[in-house]
Amino acid sequence: MQLGKTEKIVYDTALPIAEKFGFEIYDTEFSKEGGNSFLRVYLDKPGGINIDECEEFSRALSDVLDKNDPIPGNYYLEVSSPGIERRLRHREHFESSIGETVDVRLYKAIDGSKLLTGTLDGFDSENNIILDIDGEKVTVPQKQTARVSIHFDF
Repeated sequence: MQLGKTEKIVYDTALPIAEKFGFEIYDTEFSKEGGNSFLRVYLDKPGGINIDECEEFSRALSDVLDKNDPIPGNYYLEVSSPGIERRLRHREHFESSIGETVDVRLYKAIDGSKLLTGTLDGFDSENNIILDIDGEKVTVPQKQTARVSIHFDF
């Protein structure tokens, strides 16, 4: 999945700041919800990220975004960890999660279900998600998914 124009601008702006702090930018997201726009930056690092680190990064990024003003209009900036049920959107997310249990939400049902849960077995060159569901291999084109995330049993 490609980053949108605004997401790419934010990624490029945030990357040197993240590197300075020793963080990885896991993902960026720009969305409109209701009448509001939200700019979300998800950070990670070995051992996980904490709220104080998110706050410190948010201040630094906000200062640069305010100075350069690369995004037209008003928006809310949110900086957080991708969380335990992190979303998988990019090739590197899928490749680093092979062997983990994932939830795949579909736009259109397969065999009567819009939710598949299985072990991520691969992500091929054609952007197909390969799942192992109870010993059966299921291939789902990424473009047919609404959301893919790490599965967590509470």
